[in-house]
Amino acid sequence: MEVKVRLRMSAHEAHYAGDLVDGARILQLFGDVATELLIRKDGDEGLFVAYDNVEFMAPVYAGDYIEATGRIVAEGRTSRKMEFEAKKVVRLMRDPDLAPSAAEVLKEPIMVLRASGTCMVPGDLQRKVR
Repeated sequence: MEVKVRLRMSAHEAHYAGDLVDGARILQLFGDVATELLIRKDGDEGLFVAYDNVEFMAPVYAGDYIEATGRIVAEGRTSRKMEFEAKKVVRLMRDPDLAPSAAEVLKEPIMVLRASGTCMVPGDLQRKVR
């Protein structure tokens, strides 16, 4: 099972000079993906326990569209090991010769963040989901 969300990074989310978005914003998307995975698997939102790996691979700017995906790769009685990827699929051109609103759909998405972590759903909260 895989869950995917796509979201445009707004000017409000730009935290650093040059409209750079804080990497923690992408991790927040992974939290949303993990929550949906747990709801689909166990019928409960569960809890994010820890990340065991986080790799920032490319910058994200206001105006970029980010596609975040996640999947459960291993299961214990209450734990769910997950892997996540975030890719830039649309970006503003940022070319002084073009309009500030000029954008492009990327032929090859750019990997911006990869992570893995563990979530859990207490046994008494797990429900069989159809």
